[in-house]
Amino acid sequence: MDMRILAPTGALGAGFDTAALDRGVAAGPHVIACDAGSTDSGPAALGSGTPKLSAQAVTRDLRLLLQARETLQVPLIIGSCGTSGRDDGVDWVAGLARTIAAEDNLHFKLGLIYSDQPAERLQHLYDQGRIRPLANAPVIERKLFERSHTVAMMGVEPIQELLRDGCDVILAGRASDTALFAALPHLNGADPGLAWHMAKTIECGAACAIPPDANGLLVTLHDDHFDVTTLAEGSRLTPRSVAAHTLYENADPFHIAEPSGTLDTTHATYEAVDERTVRVRGSRYIEADGYTNKLEGAELVGYQTVIIGGVRDKVVIERLPELLPMAKKYFDAKILDVFDGQVDPDTIDINYRLYGTGAILAGTEPTPLQPQELGVLITVTAPDQATAHAISTFVAHASSHLPIPEYDGLVSTLAYPYSPPEIDRGPLYRFTLNHVATGITPTELFRTTTEEV
Repeated sequence: MDMRILAPTGALGAGFDTAALDRGVAAGPHVIACDAGSTDSGPAALGSGTPKLSAQAVTRDLRLLLQARETLQVPLIIGSCGTSGRDDGVDWVAGLARTIAAEDNLHFKLGLIYSDQPAERLQHLYDQGRIRPLANAPVIERKLFERSHTVAMMGVEPIQELLRDGCDVILAGRASDTALFAALPHLNGADPGLAWHMAKTIECGAACAIPPDANGLLVTLHDDHFDVTTLAEGSRLTPRSVAAHTLYENADPFHIAEPSGTLDTTHATYEAVDERTVRVRGSRYIEADGYTNKLEGAELVGYQTVIIGGVRDKVVIERLPELLPMAKKYFDAKILDVFDGQVDPDTIDINYRLYGTGAILAGTEPTPLQPQELGVLITVTAPDQATAHAISTFVAHASSHLPIPEYDGLVSTLAYPYSPPEIDRGPLYRFTLNHVATGITPTELFRTTTEEV
């Protein structure tokens, strides 16, 4: 069995070269699949329902893919719609698809898969002990599900259900990236090890190419191997670049978990066919004892105002680590004074990140740094935006005039590139779950609808 799978880009809306897409279409793929979301950008999209990429960017890519599907008359599968895979993200992309179809006179059977999880369902699973933590998962309690927006990550089975129903375009909620590409080959009896490994290789489009970019890859899946080919002009693949992608978003490059089992690439081999194509053999798939769906949740934790500053004075740089704790005590007293005791300082988070002295590693920098200049990011988080902004005004003022023992009189300590320096960032979200639902069927947590467009 030979099957060709086209991955036109790593993310719907990231953009891709139309010439590269044309090369993929000319190869006659049996399916086009594309991811549209991720948790890579943090919890905001899941918590707020606001997609990361703009409607203009997503519409541009979606129009080209719908036109390609019309030309080929093959299924188009898009997963994790709206970045987070929320139900409203699926509806948002579906609305764009309907508009494009009307404008371009396209006709197709549309299938939608929804992955939002009602709090009552999650509480029922929780009560039955069927929500299991993954590594480093936060401790959760039953009430969490009432304040957290939660989606389940689907495998191939809900997608296959709509493929069997004859859907031409499938827009899915939160989905395993690999499931989008493995669904049709798996349905047609492809070797599961090769199908899942192929899917893992192309899930991010040409991210495994040299140089990595937003363009696409084409896979030809055979009975005992698959060939992956880059489509963009000037792009190439090597055995190393293809093999390296199994480490992307995985702690173990040889064992990659999916809802139904684990992809094992321990004995996989990678061979250069030419500068643009790599041949892969030897991967296998180990079925799990029980089926699981990963749960992802996000909740609102407050509202934030940020202040960006900088300092180049060596004395100030050396003094900041001891002055900032003193400043925080001053701010606690100031909050009680300014708000006449109506705001509890314990509900306010004032955080300084000193870029240049280990801010990214958050105090665990192995080698002491001696910067010539320092970037300072101050965040003020409060239960509402007005309070966050009000507090940030005196935080910004006081931070620009910290007392430096080596200097007499008033000193300017931080310089701000913007006036006013306070920038309201809006709502702040956090992830609430890193768990899986157990004891479920592959389609139990998902809802599907179809329509003629």
